[in-house]
This record gives sequence, structure tokens and C-alpha cells, in this order.
Amino acid sequence: VAQSPAKTYNPLFIYGGVGLGKTHLMQSIGQYISVRGKGARVMYLSSELFINEFIDAIQHNNLVKFRKRYRQADLLLIDDIHFLGGKERSQEEFFHTFNTLFDGHKQIVLSSDRPASEIANLEHRLVSRFEWGLTAELQPPDVETRMAILRKKAFTLKIKLHDEIFDFLATRIKTNVRRLEGALMRVASFASLSGRELTHEVVEHLLKDILQEEARRAVTIDQIQRRVAEHYDVRLADMTSKRRPANIAFPRQIAMYLARELTKASLNEIGEAFGGRDHGTVLHACKQVKKRMKEQDKIRQTISFIDSALQR
Repeated sequence: VAQSPAKTYNPLFIYGGVGLGKTHLMQSIGQYISVRGKGARVMYLSSELFINEFIDAIQHNNLVKFRKRYRQADLLLIDDIHFLGGKERSQEEFFHTFNTLFDGHKQIVLSSDRPASEIANLEHRLVSRFEWGLTAELQPPDVETRMAILRKKAFTLKIKLHDEIFDFLATRIKTNVRRLEGALMRVASFASLSGRELTHEVVEHLLKDILQEEARRAVTIDQIQRRVAEHYDVRLADMTSKRRPANIAFPRQIAMYLARELTKASLNEIGEAFGGRDHGTVLHACKQVKKRMKEQDKIRQTISFIDSALQR
């Protein structure tokens, strides 16, 4: 993409979780083209900024200037494009911006936290265009890569730790590079300032919040639905169905509650995963479950059991 803009992979759609390097990769593409193609008009911004500038242009009657700025770019890189979901007028504007650039053989690079087809409330015509070129998923690094990242960072910063500490960090922190490097810095700073020997117990206590967050992030809504359905002996399909018998509705509410507690999904995303329900339904489910947990120890214990099983 950087070496031959708009020749083969246009658009380039990059997706993956937080802290995996999407922004770094996009900025590197932009910098490479800026240096190599002197005079190239490179624009890098977040979709939030695009939306805000579009609204500002409407309010101040500056749409011509706004459109000229974006539609004359040689390379347009937009981070977090999933925030366009649900913004109808902004989607309409970006649709025409995309077409102008694509038809003019200009490179477009987009990033998201999920595939284009999974962005809620994104128009089908945009989903289709986002999939025209190359879709690339950035996955969390495997344990060998995490170990290599830690050792390289430690070497660069002249941090000295025992092999077992590197191994502990690499095996326990799996979700993203940013968090992995942050944990390394915290452990190294503690060792330097306290002078204490680092043991597994000390490191585990030191990184308690990070390790808990790792456990939370490891759980998916699909896993929650499967575990709850299995526990209550209902069909997995009942988690997303419109059926409302008590023996189905309450387990479904429990699954929604656990999805809110154990994942980073928004209320709308949770509702979407449970058969396209709205955020109000999810909120009501959470309130009902909390109420029943206060009133009935057995329900509280059951939910605690499912919670623990999911995070093992």
C-alpha cells in the first residue's frame, strides 16, 4: 500500500482490538508516502474529527471548503471508522468522499475495532466499499512474540529482570502490546525503587488490576451466552430469540447482565448480540438481575458460579 498507493489494495481496511498497533501502522504508511512522494497530500485523522468538522462546516456554511480539503487528498487515513455507525448524515458525506477519492485513484486506509460487516448501523453501501480492497486483521501477539517484545523493550530501556518474570508477563498478559509494555514498566520501576526481589507473588500483587482486566477482556458475549444456556438447559438460539417464557427470559437477562459486567461491549452492542434488542432492554435486564440477586442468595450464587467458570 505504501509503496504503490491505490494500485492494488484500495481501500486497506485494518481491524483489531485496542493496543495492537493499528494507529502506529497507519501513521507509518502516511509518513512513508509523505517522505517518498514529495508534495503528496496526506490526511490522517479520526472518524470523530471528520464528523465534528463536517458538523462545523454545516453550521458555518463551509461545506465547499470542507469537501475540497478531503476530496483532494492523495492519501486519506481515517482511524476508528466504526464511530461512523449510526451517524446518517456523516455516512452520506463520507460515502461521496470515498467515491471521489476511489474514482480518482487515491489511496484510502481505514481502521476499526471490528470487521466492516460487524459495525452496527453502518449503511450497506459503505460496508460493501470498505470490503472492496484488502481487509487485514491485527491479532493479539502469540506468547513467543510477546516474549520478544518484552525482551526488546527491556534491552532498549536497560531493564534487567529474571527470565521467570519475563515468562510470567508474556503468559499472563495476552490482549495487547500497550498493556504488556505498561506492565513491564510498572514491574521494572517497582524493582528499581524498592530494591525488593521480584517473585511471582510480588508481581501478581503489583499487576492485580491489569490481570483482572485481562480476565475480563478474555470473555466474549458468545461464551457468556453458551455458558448460561448450558447452565439453564436452554437452547443457544433462545439467547437471541423473541420468546419470553420465564425459563428462557430470565437466563437471557442473566447473560445480558454478565455481558455488561465481563466485557467492554456497549449497551447497544450487547443488545445487538441478543437478537437486536435496544439498550433500554439491556438496562432493564441488568436491573432485574441485580434485584433478584439481592433478594435470592441462590441466584446470586449461581451467577457467581457462572462468572467464575467464564474467567478460568
